[in-house]
Amino acid sequence: MWRVKGPEMNPIKGILFKLGAVAMFIVMAALVKAVAPRVPAGEAVFFRSAFAIPVILAWLWVRGGLATGLRVKSPMAHFWRGAVGTGAMGCMFASLGLLPLPEVTAIGYATPLLVVVLAAMFLGEDVRAFRLFAVGLGLFGVIIVLEPRLTFFSGSTVESTQALGAVIALMGALFASIAQIHVRRMVQFEQTSAIVFFFSLTSTLLSLLTIPFGWVVPTGTEAMLLVTAGLLGGMGQIFLTSAYRYADASVVAPFDYASMLAAIGIGYFFFAEVPTGQMLAGAGLVVFAGVLIIWREHRLGLERRRARKSITPQG
Repeated sequence: MWRVKGPEMNPIKGILFKLGAVAMFIVMAALVKAVAPRVPAGEAVFFRSAFAIPVILAWLWVRGGLATGLRVKSPMAHFWRGAVGTGAMGCMFASLGLLPLPEVTAIGYATPLLVVVLAAMFLGEDVRAFRLFAVGLGLFGVIIVLEPRLTFFSGSTVESTQALGAVIALMGALFASIAQIHVRRMVQFEQTSAIVFFFSLTSTLLSLLTIPFGWVVPTGTEAMLLVTAGLLGGMGQIFLTSAYRYADASVVAPFDYASMLAAIGIGYFFFAEVPTGQMLAGAGLVVFAGVLIIWREHRLGLERRRARKSITPQG
């Protein structure tokens, strides 16, 4: 579901789509962070999800897939994927109001590492020593990023708030990894377009449950930022899907880490956030571990293709 074989394969186009997706998602996060002092995370989830829906529908209409692209075989699978994904989004948005943008981004890099662990536990995937080493290295990097925040409630009010933000961000990474495992199962029997659309629909509806916890009437500026975040989220999802149509995952996946450069730049110029050396060192370890896993997956993919060719009857 994630790539198309044949003449459509175009790695350069795939990389450009991936970079576009990364840029849209990080700007979306910055917009949510800008309104976080007043707008609750649940309300931000609503705007992010609701205003992504028309973008996704327009994309399907342009591609001629509106009539067939939303057919589902398991509604409950979409509901649970939406529920877990909404939890991940809510945690990320909540942490953006408590921590610097580069720090939230770095903690989010734990997601693909946790996916490796969960895939071994629940999907029965074979995880060998090399990947275990890379996961361990990456999680050590996450600990380095988190360590200054692990005061919990023993420090000042500011330190306690930042500690809570770190825990929430890590919970978001865990929820996101569970969602990815769920999607791995779903793509075997559901269309990608349906997964994308019904996630936005489910998260829109679930976010309404947070109204009793203190939604506010956004100002004109806040509403504009929230609507823009939703539109960018929808466009980013489309760009991400397109990236995997034009190139293998191993080609475009490393460009996820360009988000750290963007997060540092946006954090510095718009939020006066200066990353610490410890945060950068920890993030560097996480990025290195992620690239190792991607490289290993690429090598294993090549070996599997060679093995299939060797047993394919010739002539």
